[in-house]
Amino acid sequence: MVSAVIDEDTWESLRKAAREAMARAYVPYSKYPVGAAALVDDGRVVVGCNVENASYGLTLCAECGLVSSLFATGGGHLVAFTCCDQFGEKLVPCGRCRQLLREHAAPGMVLDMPLGIGTMDDILPQSFGPEHLNEARKRNNS
Repeated sequence: MVSAVIDEDTWESLRKAAREAMARAYVPYSKYPVGAAALVDDGRVVVGCNVENASYGLTLCAECGLVSSLFATGGGHLVAFTCCDQFGEKLVPCGRCRQLLREHAAPGMVLDMPLGIGTMDDILPQSFGPEHLNEARKRNNS
């Protein structure tokens, strides 16, 4: 599986979109806004920001909003992803969001992370996904 090749202008555009989304985050409790942006396989850019809740456990990460935006605007698969904090610093998705992104990633999706560009396998090695369920269904129906 070959990772997507994204030029620096595209990365900068995604980083800018993530910063703009971060500025709209709803974070009255933590005061820690996060924005995310991703390139979709059809060329669209989708964004998300974190939205907190007084119960904390129900807080939506920026990646949740991004995936909702993906489907609200037509679906598809994510090709390149970045997220940032209020200082514009790159962030790595939490565990739940790594799984969420993995479910909607195009083959070879790349992520803009603090230590450089990486793949889903870099942040979620040996992951479980829909193909595992499909394989189990096939075996159960045999």
